[in-house]
Amino acid sequence: MEKVVHQAIQFDRKFLIKLVMPLIIEQVLAVSVGMADMIMVSGAGETAVSGVSLVNTISNLLIYVFTALATGGAVVASQAIGAKRKDTANTVSNQLILICFTVALVITALCLSLNRQILHLIYGSVEKAVMDQAVIYFYITALSFPFISVYYGSTALFRSMGNSNLSMTVSAIMNILNIIGNAIFVFGFGMGIAGVGYATLISRAVAGIVVVFMLRNQKRDLHIDKYLRLGWNWKIQKKILALGIPSGIDSAMFQIGKLFTQALIASFGTASIAANATASTIELLATIPASATGLAITTIVGQCVGAGDYGAAKDYTKKLLKWAYIMLWIENIVIVLLTPTIAGWYHLSEEGDRLARMLMYFHSASCVLMWPCAWTLQAVLRASGDVKYLMTASILIMWVFRIGFAYLLTYLNRLAGFIIPGVLCVWIAMIIDWFARCVSNIWRIKSGRWMKKAVV
Repeated sequence: MEKVVHQAIQFDRKFLIKLVMPLIIEQVLAVSVGMADMIMVSGAGETAVSGVSLVNTISNLLIYVFTALATGGAVVASQAIGAKRKDTANTVSNQLILICFTVALVITALCLSLNRQILHLIYGSVEKAVMDQAVIYFYITALSFPFISVYYGSTALFRSMGNSNLSMTVSAIMNILNIIGNAIFVFGFGMGIAGVGYATLISRAVAGIVVVFMLRNQKRDLHIDKYLRLGWNWKIQKKILALGIPSGIDSAMFQIGKLFTQALIASFGTASIAANATASTIELLATIPASATGLAITTIVGQCVGAGDYGAAKDYTKKLLKWAYIMLWIENIVIVLLTPTIAGWYHLSEEGDRLARMLMYFHSASCVLMWPCAWTLQAVLRASGDVKYLMTASILIMWVFRIGFAYLLTYLNRLAGFIIPGVLCVWIAMIIDWFARCVSNIWRIKSGRWMKKAVV
């Protein structure tokens, strides 16, 4: 058995920048390409867009499962690296890829065998033309789940060893292939939604295969067996799942909760729906620096925890959190200045445009004050292994403050004769949610209890 070595751990400024910047670029590419991708999908017709939207809601929920497993493995690997337990770290790598692939195979089998049943269960009696399109797209994209699961697991391992350039590069390749595939299959061959599905499948397959071959390089700090003889190690798998499952439950409950708020927004009318969709898209762009910094903190704090250097974990968290705030302020000032132009891209009605601008201004003002403390700080708890507390707190905050206050404020607003737009009530509740997360995260970190949750 390897001996745990506790020692001071250091990361220079150059290393931190090389870790954070590719993560920011990767997320910018993903969001931007996603927007362009949906525009191209529209070339396959309105029913195709609707079918893709229905399936993507399910796929995104499953992807959260894969990313949760990946996060669990990344935390264990980071702590093992920090503890100088190289054999354990590489065993974790093998087990993470095996878990990701196996879980994805089971999910794929269920999605293929129960395709239409799953869609009917979730969406009920949607228009037949849309359902037929969704079924086709679901069949094809379900085949990509093992590849995308392995991709997320592998890129999480790259980040664990401090190499975010590789994940950025492969992500760029995957997204570009997806766009090129859509252009060829949809516009070139006229394959409609099937073409969209094949583009997704091929791009994910290439990405998954590429990252696995990269991980076979025995010279890397983290690698898998060269001949893919991964084997089963229940002791390591238990540690990965102990972190991955709570994170997965947290993510799933968060997404389910969002469906409730979206249903509430739908009751406010078309303009509110359109404005919310527009502002939500910009919301993803507005928080990228802080989101990327959270991924970096997972790596840094994970290694610090593994080394037993909690002082360094705190110091680097403060430094990276400061960076997140500075970058958020810069980005959101630009977004505020460009808000009229950005809103105009979506060709909304006069009322929809007014509401979208209001939500975008409101989000930017709140984002620069609270988002890093609300969300980026969660990476500290996750990286330390304190995932059960994080899961419990997140679920309670989501359902009590975001959903509860959304419906309460809407009720009071209606009694008052809608003194503010209904959709704004939902967004105010979202900010209340953020504030509660800030309090929860700061209290937990200051309590020091997260320092007793290491898994290696």
